[in-house]
Amino acid sequence: MSNVRVRFAPSPTGFFHIGSARTALFNWLYARHTGGAFILRIEDTDKERNSEQFVDLIYSSLNWLGMNWDEGPQVGGNFGPYRQSERAHIYREYLEKLKATGRTYEKDGAIWFKLIGERYRVFDDHRKKEVEKVKVAPTVIDDRIRGRVERLEDEDFVIVRSDGNPVFHFVNVVDDIAMQITHVIRGEDHLSNTSKHVELFKAFGAPVPQFAHIPLILKSPEMGQGKMSKRDKGALVEEYQQRHFLPEALVNYIALLGWNPGDDREKLPIADIIRLFDLPGVNQSNAKFDPKKLAHLNMTYLLELPADKFLALAQACFAKLPNGAAVMANEAYFHEVMLLAQPKIKSVDELAAYTVYFFTEDYPVDDKVKAKVMAKGEPKARLAELIAALPTMDFSSDASIEAALKALAESKGLGFGDYQAIARLAVTGTNAGPSITAIFRVLGKERVMARLQKFSAAAA
Repeated sequence: MSNVRVRFAPSPTGFFHIGSARTALFNWLYARHTGGAFILRIEDTDKERNSEQFVDLIYSSLNWLGMNWDEGPQVGGNFGPYRQSERAHIYREYLEKLKATGRTYEKDGAIWFKLIGERYRVFDDHRKKEVEKVKVAPTVIDDRIRGRVERLEDEDFVIVRSDGNPVFHFVNVVDDIAMQITHVIRGEDHLSNTSKHVELFKAFGAPVPQFAHIPLILKSPEMGQGKMSKRDKGALVEEYQQRHFLPEALVNYIALLGWNPGDDREKLPIADIIRLFDLPGVNQSNAKFDPKKLAHLNMTYLLELPADKFLALAQACFAKLPNGAAVMANEAYFHEVMLLAQPKIKSVDELAAYTVYFFTEDYPVDDKVKAKVMAKGEPKARLAELIAALPTMDFSSDASIEAALKALAESKGLGFGDYQAIARLAVTGTNAGPSITAIFRVLGKERVMARLQKFSAAAA
């Protein structure tokens, strides 16, 4: 095991965001790639906004995505507690250490961290008052992703508020020191905080961890402009759980949001991602979230899923629906329909709408599709010919149905397609789905005949 120690430190103040999942994943991947430790730390000092519901959601989301943590809540470790709300005594201890160095002072009831350097006062146009500045050299950060970054930290800053609560900068650094974190992998939006953190590490006489600031995730054009936020549709991990997306598909997709494996592959098993992942492969440019790409990747994973696992997902999906029990009553029939749909759907939550006509005679008819089909050729004549030929057709297999339809078309000097569109519309109400031969076979001759006759009567 290597000495690499990384941490994911979310705040339980909202639902679990794709950006948070990507930060967790990059830390987890780096730990697994290097043989190091992945630590989960809950930053729950914001008492007004924190919620145990969101704490539990962090745990369940990480578990669902397959990101097990080596130290942290629920698993323990040698550097706990792993929730900041339980670490007040540690913060007091470190504050006393800092006070002993002469690097703190009190002003306006708060405790400030004092930068070392020549001091002068300047009028701040933004704040409309004089502020004290400190002449210091810029803080140099050798970021593993951004490269050399220089940031000037020229003002003292608060580390403990007037109400006695320590601020993020202080507790973040104290926890990283106490937990012996070696690499801080976090979002680029934290880069502006890093000079403060480096100064605190130095003041404590602690080794400064290696920093790696990963690019932001931007919305796709159809989602709007700017950084992806929790309010955007498709931004929450919980949405994909509810839609029965495969977690391995989501992990695969978010791994590629800002990281390049070095080849053109988009579908990679997790073992390959772990083997290939390293910080030099992370891009500096921002990543763009594309819901269509994610849906396509999920469809690819669904297509390769063994039948028993796909059926288990389908059952879990239908179990949540009001008519789910009725739909699944005939198990063999339900399984047959689901496996017909497996190669066609992008996500399991599409199954109910995609297969509705298999389970009811009261299925919707797409008016646009109907207008298009009825406007081409002689669909009513083709429908009448189908109804006449149906009694003698062999429905024992897809191949026998296809042969019968082709023979009918040939006898009329027409093609298979001349009958397919009207047949599909009449028995499904739409123009998409499994092959028409499979639909005929699964529905059975009696139901197909009844639907063709009903549609013909309505179209007369």
